[in-house]
Amino acid sequence: MKITRVGLDIAKLVFQVHGVDERGQSRVSKQLPRAKVREFFAQLEPCLVGIEACGSAHYWARELSKLGHTVKLMAGQFVVPYRKRGKNDANDAEAICEAVGRPNMRFVAIKSPEQQSVLMVHRARALAMTHRVAQGNQIRGLLAEFGLVVPLGVSRLRRELPQILAGADERLPALARQVLGELSEQMKALEQRISAYDRQIRQLAQASEAAQRLMKIEAIGPQTATALVAAVADPHVFKNGRSFAAWLGMTPRQHSSGGKARLGQITRQGDRYLRTLLVHGARAYLRVVEKKTDAKSAWARSLKERRHVNVAAVALAAKHARIAWAILAHGAEYQPQRAAQLN
Repeated sequence: MKITRVGLDIAKLVFQVHGVDERGQSRVSKQLPRAKVREFFAQLEPCLVGIEACGSAHYWARELSKLGHTVKLMAGQFVVPYRKRGKNDANDAEAICEAVGRPNMRFVAIKSPEQQSVLMVHRARALAMTHRVAQGNQIRGLLAEFGLVVPLGVSRLRRELPQILAGADERLPALARQVLGELSEQMKALEQRISAYDRQIRQLAQASEAAQRLMKIEAIGPQTATALVAAVADPHVFKNGRSFAAWLGMTPRQHSSGGKARLGQITRQGDRYLRTLLVHGARAYLRVVEKKTDAKSAWARSLKERRHVNVAAVALAAKHARIAWAILAHGAEYQPQRAAQLN
């Protein structure tokens, strides 16, 4: 009997396969070493293959697609309800096989190597930023042990640290001064690396026509634009802009029952990095919104006056997300006169 649907549970070394025929009867359930996965699927007639969207999932989706299979990626949280009893590789593969066949399942678009490469730049920059903050906090904490307090902020630390190291303050022993000098050099190296990533992101934005269109939206710059283009492999996966905002975790959490709607805080699910970029951009926009007279600015200004500034920032970020989806999905240009109408 022909296998029509396969669930593939991927891992580093050992993969689990579960396949069923057109009647849903189990026909194969076996473990495969990594080196044998491609060979196994090359011998199968083209079928539907389900994979959880996790590490290396996009790579395997591209490889199996080359063999003629239809590959669908799913978020792990949507697979869990189909798993029977205990968690093990066999049960996971069976659950994936069952979930991929559901008609209303939500799938993740497969990213290209180029899109993943752009996201690597963003991930590397984010890690360097984290290390720089940690390095600065360590330096500030060590100085406080000797009674030298530096105000918060990277710019203040960058400005005052050379003066402290060059001074002759008796509170700072020679050994401590030497170690702080080395830590200062490490922080400078991180800042140089971050600057290099920023230049690379600006170059990527200039080379991307879609990113250029996104950057016409207020509060969206090269970093946010390139991240959106790379992360949203296929905007048509989302039904509309609100679905995209929900994917980013910017819609209210619902706990409704009996016809009574109860809305809470935003869900904060989905891509935290994109959500953070959009919210920070909205915060920057709200600082200058009083100087603007367009319809969207009037809406944001009114919301800022009625609600907390954080609520206004998230609402504006969600609006920018919906506008960005419309631009990516329809290949359109940004139209400021229509921006305030997207709710």
